[in-house]
Amino acid sequence: MTIELPAPLQTGLTFFHPLLMWVLFGLSIYALVLGVKLKRTRKATGEEKKVLIKGKYNVRHYQIGSIMLALMVFGTVVGMAATYVNNGKLFFGPHLLVGLGMTTMVAISASLAPFMQQGVTWARVTHVAMNMTLLTLFGWQAFTGLQIVQKILSNPS
Repeated sequence: MTIELPAPLQTGLTFFHPLLMWVLFGLSIYALVLGVKLKRTRKATGEEKKVLIKGKYNVRHYQIGSIMLALMVFGTVVGMAATYVNNGKLFFGPHLLVGLGMTTMVAISASLAPFMQQGVTWARVTHVAMNMTLLTLFGWQAFTGLQIVQKILSNPS
């Protein structure tokens, strides 16, 4: 079953997912920078800590993480919807599976925030490990996604 959409909407839907994911990749890198600054703040003492606290890295990191969770879930669903609308099916392969895994990882990582706020070490270690893995997978997904976009552009149907 295929769903017929007006051509401009179908084109927009097709390219919305890749554009959103590149923005999200950039946000992920920004969240990493904030997380590193947050750790420096947590470990600092004296005057250095007073200066770092003014950056409110904890609040900014938490907010970016919340935005990332929402955009990742939304972007994943839009990507799957666009594929289904354009092809009448999903392509079961590495890009889909890794993308679903990444969305799961973002959700789990965000769910650890209350534990980290209470100072639970295992939650912080798990959060960092998952997000470093996520960022690595994001880099891989970005380039496999570009290959998919190139395939779409070379075979317009």
